[in-house]
Amino acid sequence: MRSIGFPELVVILIVATLLFGGKKIPEVAKGLGEGIRNFKHALKGDEKPEEKKPA
Repeated sequence: MRSIGFPELVVILIVATLLFGGKKIPEVAKGLGEGIRNFKHALKGDEKPEEKKPA
């Protein structure tokens, strides 16, 4: 199985831009990052994940 290269990454970004629009992409990325962070904390068995204070 091969890893994702630069051409594949460009195609994925173009499709994401078409689906969500340019303004929505940062919100989707932020939600995805928080989801991954929560999943990692759940795997480690942490009781309470650290909360970042909004700036």
